[in-house]
Amino acid sequence: MGELKLMKGNEVLAEAAIRCGCDGYFGYPITPQSEVMETLMARQPWNETGMVVLQAESEVASINMVYGGAGAGKKVMTSSSSPGISLMAEGISYIAGSELPCLIVNVQRGGPGLGTIQPSQADYFQAVKGGGHGDYKLIVLAPASVQEMNDFVDLSFELAFKYRNPAMILTDGALGQMMEKVELADFKPRWTDEEIEEKSGSWATTGKPSSRKKNIVTSLEMDSNIMEANNHRFQEKYKKMEEDEVRYELFHCDDADFIIVAYGSSSRICQKSVEIARSKGLKVGLLRPITLFPFPNKIIAELARKAKGFLSVEMSSGQMVEDIKLAVYEAGRNTRVNHFGRTGGIIHTPEEVVEALEDKFSWELNYGVKRSY
Repeated sequence: MGELKLMKGNEVLAEAAIRCGCDGYFGYPITPQSEVMETLMARQPWNETGMVVLQAESEVASINMVYGGAGAGKKVMTSSSSPGISLMAEGISYIAGSELPCLIVNVQRGGPGLGTIQPSQADYFQAVKGGGHGDYKLIVLAPASVQEMNDFVDLSFELAFKYRNPAMILTDGALGQMMEKVELADFKPRWTDEEIEEKSGSWATTGKPSSRKKNIVTSLEMDSNIMEANNHRFQEKYKKMEEDEVRYELFHCDDADFIIVAYGSSSRICQKSVEIARSKGLKVGLLRPITLFPFPNKIIAELARKAKGFLSVEMSSGQMVEDIKLAVYEAGRNTRVNHFGRTGGIIHTPEEVVEALEDKFSWELNYGVKRSY
């Protein structure tokens, strides 16, 4: 067993970065994620592992520092909260277009605009639909505990280097500020240039040996035919992710008539909702997507064969619900999909979720059969 500590979610993101051999962190403070940088500054990992920690002058600067570090083949990351991620969008698109690995953490807060510093899940579209310009995808992991905040840092780097693609941990202010017991991983050495090359090829700008041509890292291509070929290659890579990297968790879904779909903080609340519903005689289960991209389309299609309805529960006005509807539609099912959410930084209660399910699926509950779209 690794070292056990009681830690805040934001703090464990920083500790996990140090322990997994991260080479550099570049960021800018914003509530509710500032403790990530504060913890790194207090830990002073440059004296322990050689990790660089730098507060940039802005989010725009920090993501471009990540771009430079990633281009050199280093394990680099940044963290921010919703408005800060918006400022990084152009740089994230450049990194994706250059096929570089890195980690971006979004500890979401309520919007739009400056909104509130309270937790939200309203950045789902921004995370899974690209967020910046162009046809690209991020690998998006959604932790539901402080332990997963720890575990997903190393996993994100592994996936990012495997696919030469940016990865994002999409969490929220509730998990970022929450304290829980966490088992920390043992320290890993930072990867050498040779190990980076072994993992993902000789693309990094580590200095040109005589044995190969020079490496050029760029997202720019003036020849439209070549640019189209690049885009086709990107899409094939995303399809490979959808085949091999989907992660999810099922809770009481074997006999469920109704499936709640929720991720992150919402999924924790919905576990209690399932218990309340079942105590009332309702056969309700929970599907928790762990990867938001790639999204668990196949398991949703499978569950739709017998389920009478899906309820997407989000701290937003309804975003993930669209992907659930698409998965059901593409599978040729007629299962109804509804949404329940709170916004403005308000977190729903387990009882509110059950009430919403009973209200939105009153037909199915009263008549015992599916009601088509």
